[in-house]
Amino acid sequence: MRSGQLARQSGVSTDTLRHYERLGLLPRPQRTAGNYREYPPTSPQRVELIQRALTIGFSLAELKTILTVRDKGGAPCRQVRDLLRSKILDLDQQISNLVFLRAEMNRLSREWDKRLQRTKPGQVARLLESVPLRESGRVVSAAPTLRKKKGL
Repeated sequence: MRSGQLARQSGVSTDTLRHYERLGLLPRPQRTAGNYREYPPTSPQRVELIQRALTIGFSLAELKTILTVRDKGGAPCRQVRDLLRSKILDLDQQISNLVFLRAEMNRLSREWDKRLQRTKPGQVARLLESVPLRESGRVVSAAPTLRKKKGL
């Protein structure tokens, strides 16, 4: 199966397929006489597996490690489960951070309303100066991201 056909069937671009190939997530396909990539029949399942894992937060580097073990005949199932548990813990921390952030923003909003009531129109209220500095160890961000582990 050629790149275009695999891309259409899998719902990804040919650039994505080449990227997966470069990373070692997809085995290097054979080449036709015209130098077109010719993927094996199992490739759609492999691309689907990669896409499924990405939807639950696995990184391409993590998938590379997992698929390498699998391709060598190993069973990385416990490693996959451990990675998922780690991702759940990361999400729990992000949720905690967001709950803290929401509470802090609500507190600031009430405080700022009081401050603005005491401030004449056109007068500077210095609202942002009243924001406390971040506590060490407590990460507060309005845009949570999944932590990516190097090497896995």
